[in-house]
Amino acid sequence: MRGQIAKFILILAVFLIAYFIPIGDYPDSSRIINGLYESLAMLQEYARAHVLLCLVPAFFIAGGISVFIRKESVIRYFGSSASNWLSYSVASISGSVLAVCSCTVLPLFAGLYSRGAGIGPTTTFLYSGPAINIMAIILTAQVLGMELGIARAIGAVAFGVIIGLLMSLIFGKSDPEVKDDTDDSLESSKTRPLWQELVYFGSMVAFLVFANWAKPAGDSSVMKIIYEIKWYLAGISFILLALSIILWFGKDELREWFSSTWMYVWMIIPLLFFGVLAAGFLLGRPGFPALIPTDWIAGLVGGNSIWANLFASVAGAFMYFATLTEVPILQGLLGAGMGKGPALALLLSGPALSLPNMLVIRQVLGTKRALTFVFLVILISTSAGIIYGNWF
Repeated sequence: MRGQIAKFILILAVFLIAYFIPIGDYPDSSRIINGLYESLAMLQEYARAHVLLCLVPAFFIAGGISVFIRKESVIRYFGSSASNWLSYSVASISGSVLAVCSCTVLPLFAGLYSRGAGIGPTTTFLYSGPAINIMAIILTAQVLGMELGIARAIGAVAFGVIIGLLMSLIFGKSDPEVKDDTDDSLESSKTRPLWQELVYFGSMVAFLVFANWAKPAGDSSVMKIIYEIKWYLAGISFILLALSIILWFGKDELREWFSSTWMYVWMIIPLLFFGVLAAGFLLGRPGFPALIPTDWIAGLVGGNSIWANLFASVAGAFMYFATLTEVPILQGLLGAGMGKGPALALLLSGPALSLPNMLVIRQVLGTKRALTFVFLVILISTSAGIIYGNWF
C-alpha cells in the first residue's frame, strides 16, 4: 500500500509540473531557457570551484577515516555510550575548523557514520561544518552588521548541538548496526604510532582548509596574511601527506584506502551533480534569474511574520550556497526589503542544507532520518528568525 501511495505522489508531482510549468509560446519561454542555461552554468561553476580542491580531498579524508581509524576509537568519542559533553563538543568544534560548504562536508559525515558514530554527534558535525564557519561569521558581521554576525555565531553553535541531541533522542536507540566494509586483518596489522596517524590526517585536513581559504573582506588581518600565503601552506601540507604515504603505508593499505575513497565518490557524486542541476534550473546562480524569479523570493521575505521566516528557512534549505556566497546574496535581499528575522533564518538554514546535500543525506541516513534532520533545521532556523526579528 505504501508503495502505491509513493507511485501516486510521483505521478501527481509530474502532472502538476507539466500543468503549471510556464512554457508558453516560444518568445515567452525565456524562463525555461534561462533555467536550463543556469542548471548547466551552475554545474560548471560547481565543477570548477568545488570538486578538485574541496570534494576530492574530502573524499580521501573520508576513505582514510573508514580504513585507518579504528571503529572502537570512533565509538569511544562519538558512539551512544560516549559522554554527551565530549562527543558533541568534538563534533561541533571539528566541523567549525574545516569551514566547508554543505556538499564538501558530506563525505566526512558519511565516513564518520559508517564507522559507528552515533546519529546525534554525526548530525551535529553535519550541521556545524558549513554553519559554524569562522570566516563566514566574521564576514557576516563586517558586511551585514555586528548584531546579525553575533546572532549567527550563537545560533550556529547552539543549534548544531540542539539538532544533534534531538536526533539522538528520536533515533538514537534505533541506530542500525554499523557496517564494516574494511578488512579486519588489515586493521589489526597496523602498527603505526599515533603521531604518524596525526601527520597523515592532519596534512589532508590542512590542505583542505588552506587550499580553500577565502579572501577576507578587511585590509589587514591574520586571515588576509594566511590568504596571501595559502598556496605555500597547502603545498607544505601536500608534501607532508606524500611523505607519510611513501614512508609509512604499504601497498595493501593504499589499495584499501583508494577503494574506500572510490566507494564514497560513487555514492555521493551522482546525487550531488543531479542536485546541482536541479537547483540551478529552479533558482539559478546569485544575480542570474532562472525558473523561479528572484523578485518573488525577495517579496516573500519582507517583515518578520511566521510565513516570511518559514519561507526564508525553506528557500535557504533548498538553495545551494558555496562557502561565503550567502553574505552578498543576503546583502542584496536586505536591500530589496528582506526583514532581519528572515535574514537570520536563511543564514542558519542555507549554508547547512541544499538540495544536493539532502539527496546524499537521505542516501546515508535513510528517508525518515533525513527528513527529520531537514525539518529540525528549518524549524529551529524559523524560530530563531522570529525571535531575532522581534528583538531587533
